[in-house]
Amino acid sequence: MTVTLVQKYNREWPELFETIKAFLGERIRRMCLRIEHVGSTSIPGMTAKPIIDLILVINSQNFEEIKSLMAKRGYYHEGDKGIKERQAFDLMDVSAKSSIPDHHLYVCPEHNNEMKNEIAFREFLKRNKDYAERLSKLKWSLAEEFDNDRSSYMEGKAALCREITRMALKSSHENSADTLG
Repeated sequence: MTVTLVQKYNREWPELFETIKAFLGERIRRMCLRIEHVGSTSIPGMTAKPIIDLILVINSQNFEEIKSLMAKRGYYHEGDKGIKERQAFDLMDVSAKSSIPDHHLYVCPEHNNEMKNEIAFREFLKRNKDYAERLSKLKWSLAEEFDNDRSSYMEGKAALCREITRMALKSSHENSADTLG
């Protein structure tokens, strides 16, 4: 069977992230405190769905302005999709959508817990190659086992992702305590 849901790590993923950032334009980039590349494509060596995940980190009082700028750039607001304070956006324009890499774009205020979890997860896996390899193998086997059925794939990796996130947050808190102490 051919696995299409996930791919082995592609060294071009960081460049694709930069391409999407450039597409957003200077006005949007300037409105952001920072733009984070998150998800498996941001972790060297990780098996991933070939979709770049970005988080535009903003001051919460600037949301309406960034939403307006995003609309001018061709994005529509999809709401929070069940994750508080994480606003999803997608491109409306089919030609624009086909001209840049596939991506999921979110806008979050700086102190959003979901964003903190995703960054901690990313940083933990960058430092802990054994867990990155374990998750990569699981993702590949799930894509094969469930014939690329996305919901079964997501459900199958959820427990390991939660475990890694718990360890990542614990590690993150310990590192920040060491820095303060």
